[in-house]
Amino acid sequence: MVSVIEPLKSVYVYKFPYWKWSAVRQCFPDAKVVFVEKVSAVMPDSYVVLWGMMPVPRDLPVNVSVLRIEDGFIRSVGLGADLIKPLSWVVDAQGIYYDATRPSYLEALCLNTLFDDVLLKRAAALRLKIVSTNLTKYNVGAKQWQRPKNVSTVILVPGQVESDASLAYGAPIERTNMGLLRAVKVANPEAYIVYKPHPDVLARLRLAGQDEESAAQWCNEVVTDVGMGDLLTKVDEVHVLTSLAGFEALLRQKLVTCYGQPFYSGWGLTHDIVLNTRRTRRLTLDQLVAVALIIYPLYLSRDTKDLITPEQALEEMLAWQSAVRLGTPWWREVIRFFIRFFGDIK
Repeated sequence: MVSVIEPLKSVYVYKFPYWKWSAVRQCFPDAKVVFVEKVSAVMPDSYVVLWGMMPVPRDLPVNVSVLRIEDGFIRSVGLGADLIKPLSWVVDAQGIYYDATRPSYLEALCLNTLFDDVLLKRAAALRLKIVSTNLTKYNVGAKQWQRPKNVSTVILVPGQVESDASLAYGAPIERTNMGLLRAVKVANPEAYIVYKPHPDVLARLRLAGQDEESAAQWCNEVVTDVGMGDLLTKVDEVHVLTSLAGFEALLRQKLVTCYGQPFYSGWGLTHDIVLNTRRTRRLTLDQLVAVALIIYPLYLSRDTKDLITPEQALEEMLAWQSAVRLGTPWWREVIRFFIRFFGDIK
């Protein structure tokens, strides 16, 4: 993605918090990066960078191209809501991957990429490395979970932050955790259903969903401080709205049912309750991995401050993980107090 940024053009980064500035500069090593608070500071014939689904500012100058930045799929040891810097971001000039209402660069890649054997072997090796090391997006959770004995089918239902744009733009029918959980229970009355609230909600950095306190009425067990990587190895199916946990389950070759339209649905790898008619190509798992984990994201080294390969990023993630103690240190709770007090800092 960086290669399409013309080096003579400036990149204006609109209303980003200071803690993200260094990562933004890392994304555009060959460009002049300017952080602005007013659209009047953006010059013609340039790029303007927006976070996620931020609306395009009015009165942009002529010939300004919009780029959107969001978290990548293997992000950090710790939560983005904790203001922990990312190891991966995505930069999208067409849309953003969780907005199913219109095409994104990721979707275009899935539809049009010509996959060769070298790329697919690389994707397979990357996938196997992720699975064998239990890596996920945030790599949090101190405990392990034991699968109940004498149960034929265990279904995991991961909760989401209900105010997230991924639900507003990727879940056209059902957008609540409890609505999903009830639907899964009705469709699978004999299954053992496990509900896992979103880690941002458990950390009290984001609000719980509507009636989420009633989750135990619609499942067999609610799990909290359990690593997603460990949990996914012990369940049979994962049912989601748009949660990235569904993609992480696909990496582990689990059955995935989507009640929304996440980026990994619609390619023949998932059972889709809501179809996306733009996604007409059938992909193999490693073709999807090649797009989502190799071609689409940028990986930001914590050691050199350069852009790196996904393989290098996995090694840095593992080193980061081994250096971090399980559980939440006291100083992190102090930081969370201020984040809660001042509101959600994007």
